[in-house]
Amino acid sequence: MATIKTKATAQPVADFLSQITDTVKQNDCKVICELMEEVTGQKAKMWGPAIIGVGDYLYKYDNGRTNDWFMMGFSPRKQNISLYILGCKAETKSALLANLGKHKTGKGCLYINRLSDVDIDVLKKLCEESYNNLKDS
Repeated sequence: MATIKTKATAQPVADFLSQITDTVKQNDCKVICELMEEVTGQKAKMWGPAIIGVGDYLYKYDNGRTNDWFMMGFSPRKQNISLYILGCKAETKSALLANLGKHKTGKGCLYINRLSDVDIDVLKKLCEESYNNLKDS
């Protein structure tokens, strides 16, 4: 059985964020990190070399296998910031997404270019809904 390579690491989140050369993206990521920490009441930690995850979650696969994961997270990519907040009941978030602002979605991801492109209050509501859905599952 294959094992997940992305695991929590001891790398400090602040060190990772300080390495982002685009100052706007760096500041956006700091705000997103604080928002996610506020929603979950937990401190962010690094998952692998480039994902910041917040909140502990035991992911259960259909085959019964489990894996440690994060409740929500994000990763600053070259093209955009990938937010991992849609995975749980993504279909229920269409009304919020319609009011978010400029974004794209993937299977379980939300992609934004800049925080200034979106409504921060709507983003916070998306995070709260995702957190509550996972917490209650």
